[in-house]
Amino acid sequence: MSTDTPPDRLSNDPGSRFYDEALLNRGIGIRFNGQERTNVEEYCISEGWIRVAAGRALDRRGQPITFKHKGSVEAWFKS
Repeated sequence: MSTDTPPDRLSNDPGSRFYDEALLNRGIGIRFNGQERTNVEEYCISEGWIRVAAGRALDRRGQPITFKHKGSVEAWFKS
């Protein structure tokens, strides 16, 4: 997949069906409501939301607890 447009939805959780290691290694930048974010766990451009970790809190499976924030989402490839 050699395109200059990032996917509509992407997750950095290997257990998710939206996980793509090659795209994550390429580097993706996220701008949420006009501010660049570096702590995004998952995003969806068409639905307008991001998920961010809630500090160091973990669920019972050892995954970070996340909060969903709604707003305008822009994504681009860093390299």
